[in-house]
Amino acid sequence: MIETPYLLFLGDAPDPLAAKVAQGIKDWRPENCVGQLRLEGCKADMKLPDMTLAEAKAAGAKTLVIGVANRGGMISQTWKKVLVEALEEGFDLASGLHNLLREEEDLAAVAKATGQNLWDVRIPQVKYPIANGEPRKGKRLLAVGTDCSVGKMYTALAMDACMREKGMKSTFRATGQTGILITGDGVPLDAVIADFMAGSIEYLTPDNDDDHWDIIEGQGSLFHVSYSGVTMALVHGGQPDALVLCHEPTRTHMRGLPGYQLPTLEAVRDVALTLAQVANPACKVIGVSINTQHMGDDEALAYCAEVEARLGLPTVDPFRHGADRLVEALAAY
Repeated sequence: MIETPYLLFLGDAPDPLAAKVAQGIKDWRPENCVGQLRLEGCKADMKLPDMTLAEAKAAGAKTLVIGVANRGGMISQTWKKVLVEALEEGFDLASGLHNLLREEEDLAAVAKATGQNLWDVRIPQVKYPIANGEPRKGKRLLAVGTDCSVGKMYTALAMDACMREKGMKSTFRATGQTGILITGDGVPLDAVIADFMAGSIEYLTPDNDDDHWDIIEGQGSLFHVSYSGVTMALVHGGQPDALVLCHEPTRTHMRGLPGYQLPTLEAVRDVALTLAQVANPACKVIGVSINTQHMGDDEALAYCAEVEARLGLPTVDPFRHGADRLVEALAAY
């Protein structure tokens, strides 16, 4: 197991969204976060104490977590000096990047010499099956979005927490590196060989009690030409009984794709539901989650009200306003 507490390494993140791994850990497991370490030019801030390695070590931090999810998942050469120093200071390193710590010869050599651990979260630990599409007991909800990084994980975590507070049977199922670092378990879906992606989600969400809900963390978007494959695997492998639509309304284009505009919520609803009903004909959309972090209070409430009137579905920002109405809609399924 990865030792806590963490020092969150933000590197030279060019914007807050690039540090979404660190943000997710800080928001959902703040008790595991001692502080943050930022390089010159970093544009992200978790509102944690800025610390040197020595200060964090004195404060009890055990693991330096790379909290940046950059495009392509590469370890920047500008980070190397800090990562080597962290190992020499007695920190383990944890990363969810595609560029594996263990494959960096200098890091691997220092880790071996110091006796420290390199944790690559994006390494599948199971030999997953090919999906068979057979119905499973229990119920499942999947968050689907208009784009990447619009709040699918936060929606799932908020709904799971709300459901458990109400005494409902619920399990958050992590499918990405941040969710795995938060919960300690899950499937690193975008690192699974393509033929086995849907099967890995069947494995993640097995038979369960009839009144138990698996709340599946969404990935990518069916409308994102770079990452639609992982979304498709979730839609069919998850065989969801219910979908919740997720959207961030201040985006000017798809993340990383300036030439592509975001689809409408209606388009996501129709396409996602059509595809989900291939594997589960009873699937339906139960609500809408709006990421309003860049909106004022009144603007956020007005936008949610407009979407709700337009789509006829309960619409909230579950992180800002609570997930109760989405959970109520799910309980009435």
